[in-house]
Amino acid sequence: MTKPPGRLLAYVCLALSMSLVGAYVALTKPLALALPVFLLGWLRFGIGGIAMLRWLRKPAGEPPLSGQTRKLIFLESFLGNFLFTLCMIVGVSLTSAVSAGVIMSAIPAMVALMSWIFLKEEIGPRVWAAVACGALGIGLLSLAQAGAPDAPQASSDGGRAWLGNVLIFGAVLCEASYAVIGKKLTAVLSPKRISAIINLWGFVLMTPLGLYTALQFDFAAVRVEMWVLLLFYALAASVWTVWLWMTGLKSVPASRAGVFTVMLPISAALVGVLVLGETLTALQVIAFAIALAGLLLATLPARRTV
Repeated sequence: MTKPPGRLLAYVCLALSMSLVGAYVALTKPLALALPVFLLGWLRFGIGGIAMLRWLRKPAGEPPLSGQTRKLIFLESFLGNFLFTLCMIVGVSLTSAVSAGVIMSAIPAMVALMSWIFLKEEIGPRVWAAVACGALGIGLLSLAQAGAPDAPQASSDGGRAWLGNVLIFGAVLCEASYAVIGKKLTAVLSPKRISAIINLWGFVLMTPLGLYTALQFDFAAVRVEMWVLLLFYALAASVWTVWLWMTGLKSVPASRAGVFTVMLPISAALVGVLVLGETLTALQVIAFAIALAGLLLATLPARRTV
């Protein structure tokens, strides 16, 4: 087993992981218009699998996988890769993006709650305060986006918005489960092995629908820049973010790591401002400050008592 990183390096890995998620979510919006959802997911896992072929090899010092570990690996991929993607994409199509942002702000709290229930982690007042700051910051960010002139409106099919909200909350549960299950897996597997195996399961789960879609799709109609964007998306989503997250989890409790999910919407918004030309309002700046204050609460060392 590889040596766990130091606490500061683990924090950097967690922050980079969630920042990358926010970045590729913002930058790959055109992919959803150029490629069908199942084909996009299938190609993502396929490209990621090719990039991680060497990581699938079992290290000499790794013990045989137990039945429990095999079940956790499958659940990690099914919930964190396959089901999360479907719930998020379909959910956003049925409800407004603003509603989705508010609901997703529950991720840090849900990670902390699941860590307390399933991992028996003790959660101190500072971590709960950090969770509250993250939820407040992301909630303000959603309100700021709602008030923007180009803010997305609610789905025209208002009668099914409730179903979209339920699916978004399902995505929250999937993401929280991903963090908690990942913490258990890092105790027996290296981050590289976890990344490669759960990506392989994602490819297997997505293959029937992905292959069916591919047989009917006109690949020649996709522009070259979309293929470049797909390559970035696949490497970021399947390789870099997963490896960074699992590396950080080796040294950080899942409840504390969950606080770093606030970096996802912050990163997505910053990419929108710096790359896509969107405007940054005063309310958004306040939201960023509150969310980052929560990170400091969770990560700064506590004062030692004499």
